[in-house]
Amino acid sequence: MPTTIDILVYDGFDELDAVGPFEAFEMAADAGASLDTSLVTLSAQERVTAAHGLRIDPDGTLSVDDPPDVVVVPGGGWNDRRPEGAWAEAEKGAIPDALARLHDAGTTLAAVCTGGMLLSRAGVLSGRPAVTHGGALDDLRATDADVVDARVVDDGDVLTAGGITSGLDLALHLIERLADAETAESVATDLEYTPQRDRWVS
Repeated sequence: MPTTIDILVYDGFDELDAVGPFEAFEMAADAGASLDTSLVTLSAQERVTAAHGLRIDPDGTLSVDDPPDVVVVPGGGWNDRRPEGAWAEAEKGAIPDALARLHDAGTTLAAVCTGGMLLSRAGVLSGRPAVTHGGALDDLRATDADVVDARVVDDGDVLTAGGITSGLDLALHLIERLADAETAESVATDLEYTPQRDRWVS
């Protein structure tokens, strides 16, 4: 059975937070890694509009009853408190509640940029090492998380990555974890991307 990865998108998410990891995972699958990646919403939605206007048609909805192996949570719209984005979704509460239930069910949660603040609202970062976008570090420090100065923080079943472009580093790290280092290196080569090795791993 392939490892199922759902990238959770919502109106106002940052494009690169989601599309970068999606492409890396798909390239790994093309190279033979047993990964099945989907772009999903929390509830049925025909179209999602990202922070900079990109519109996507999601593959389906996130299932808490039949949870995926990994959920990747993008950020966007947190630092300036936009009416659509991570801040708005945190205030609504539905996504944090679903993430908490998924974590309880055994799903690995991985957040890019201020997607980490949605994990924080879900209560899964309490007492755990984590990082987020530089502009939201004070918000993260105000929680019970243990803020780490690293590009990618891997605490087993919860991973966070700081900054918008860190989604590629997070994805390559996950490919190495879920497949192997050779596949991750091959994907990085094809992307013509030099991974930042600033990782904290428990």
